[in-house]
Amino acid sequence: MLRRHVTIARGWTCALALLIASGCSHDHRTVVLVYSPHGKELLQDFATRFMRIHPGIDLQWDDMGSTEVLDRVRAERDNPQADVWFGAPAELFQRAARDGLLESYTPTWADAVPPEAHDSAGFWYGTYLTPEVIGYNSDAVPAAEAPRDWDDVLEPRWKGKLILRDPVASGGMRAIFGAILERSVATTGTTAAGWNWLRRLDANTKEYTLNPTILYQSLARREGLITLFDMPGLAIPRQRDHIPVSYVFPESGTPLLVDGIAIVKGTQHPDSARAFYEFVTSQPILLVAARAHLRIPARIDIDEDSLPGWIRAARQELKPMPMDRTMLADSLDGWMTYWDSHIRHRG
Repeated sequence: MLRRHVTIARGWTCALALLIASGCSHDHRTVVLVYSPHGKELLQDFATRFMRIHPGIDLQWDDMGSTEVLDRVRAERDNPQADVWFGAPAELFQRAARDGLLESYTPTWADAVPPEAHDSAGFWYGTYLTPEVIGYNSDAVPAAEAPRDWDDVLEPRWKGKLILRDPVASGGMRAIFGAILERSVATTGTTAAGWNWLRRLDANTKEYTLNPTILYQSLARREGLITLFDMPGLAIPRQRDHIPVSYVFPESGTPLLVDGIAIVKGTQHPDSARAFYEFVTSQPILLVAARAHLRIPARIDIDEDSLPGWIRAARQELKPMPMDRTMLADSLDGWMTYWDSHIRHRG
């Protein structure tokens, strides 16, 4: 009897060892990892919807700033961890493509976006159009007194009342800074006037926040009254958290970013990565993004009447600012390094 008990005990020990060795898991789904700056609400919503129709895939995501995504993908070049990069301004995708970090892929809807909304070799395609705007605390600043254009935020009355997302980490803020410097080159032939503009902006800036949540909280607590940011980034906390923030489209022009998607080179799950790519860029999910997450689709084959009224109004109101994507891809990284070393906190 004792020997039988010992045998049974040994059997349980072996079974336990096998469970430990296998991670005590019976989940045999394919893990697909997405890097994205789109925020947990959108990412969790899309992950849930995607896995509902793809039960064999365990979709996981890391939410981080768009420049952080590029840094991470570049650092993992020899051992890629992510399968899909979902969200960033086009210039970041162009730099990644130039560095050989992306897989070429032509989606089924490729003809539904204009040439400027995708890479000519298919390394990235546009998903959303993101306007950069001027935001303000609508409880503290009457709409009639809010800045109407970029130069208005440099006025002395806003000194110490401007809160900005850290431009080095934020693709949207980098785009605004790049647009100011491009405007300088276009009008004067050099970046000198643009650097002077950014120095004056720094002089009015109270704080550069590490992430959007701190930015929203600072505006809500009136630690700052105005900001520069992307339109969805300001509209979402107003709708979701009832933060009193509103925005205006600058009268002289708005940087209208093409927000993209790409497959990371070296993905171990190319079929699953393409499935997610097609899913989040399909017409039904783009409409979910528009209605629930305040994103403007880049595809031009979506029926206008199916889009929310605010998108139709925004398309009529905003004036796209001329942007040289090649210049941004070639120069913006160096510009931001110079700004960080010579202008930040020196106002």
